[in-house]
Order: sequence, then C-alpha cells, then structure tokens
Amino acid sequence: MSYELVFDVKRGDFDTAGEASRKIKRTLQQLGVSNKVIRKVSIAGYEGEMNLAIHSSGGRIVLQVGEEELVLTIEDVGPGIANIDLAMTAGWSTAGDEVRQMGFGAGMGLPNMKNNADSFEISSKIGEGTKIVMKFLSNQEEGGTYGKITAFSIP
Repeated sequence: MSYELVFDVKRGDFDTAGEASRKIKRTLQQLGVSNKVIRKVSIAGYEGEMNLAIHSSGGRIVLQVGEEELVLTIEDVGPGIANIDLAMTAGWSTAGDEVRQMGFGAGMGLPNMKNNADSFEISSKIGEGTKIVMKFLSNQEEGGTYGKITAFSIP
C-alpha cells in the first residue's frame, strides 16, 4: 500500500516556491504521520524545493509514502554539482547576489536535507543534473519508536 505526490518546480519561480512543501506537510498530517517525521520531511522538502528554484533549470519532487518509510526524491535538469563534498559543506553556496538579497542561498540546503533524513543519497552529472533520494522512517515518535502508516485516504 503506498501513496505518491509529484510536484514540478520551475527555475526562479519564487512566487510559488514552498508550495510543494506545504502540500507535502498537509498530506502527511492527513495520513497521521508523527509530527517529528513531518518536521523532518518538511525541512528537507523545502530546502530541496528552493535548490530547484535557485540552482537548476527546473525539476521535480516526488514523495512516496509507504507503511514504514517515506521517500523524497528531488531531481533536476541543470548544471550539476562539480564538487559534491564542497557543496555539502555548511555555508558554501553558488547562489548569486540577487538570490542572496531575497534571503536565500546561505549554503545550508544540502546539509539540512542530509541532517533531517534517515538516509541521504546524492548523485550529480555536470551538464545534466542532480538527483537526491532521502528516506524517512514513518511515524517516528518522540521516544524513538516506529509505527506504520495505516490511513491512506486523502480528501
């Protein structure tokens, strides 16, 4: 049993940036996912969404919800990342001045994604794009126990 949401994100579309993350959050709340997991997925999703708007030529966010885990995949068409290790360094960014003046591009996107995910994989090819796959264990309770998502009816 699973559920999937797909969102397309356009380069430079700051008017709607964050919309996919809000919809993901609402859906996870309706599915009964724990607040701790919702917070982690929301942070990672928002950071990925902003990276698509800032750095790529556009891309897609896919959330797959299973009974025991959630998988958030962010894939773009773009320049790719020349040095993934450097890009994973907190505070390092290739965002331009215009983006920084809007309050984005502080270089925390990839580190925040990795820190919030239970599993984080990134691959990139210069001139083609980047793919990030993050996994989150579902219904992670504050005490550290895990349950299963049992409600799959979305209004």
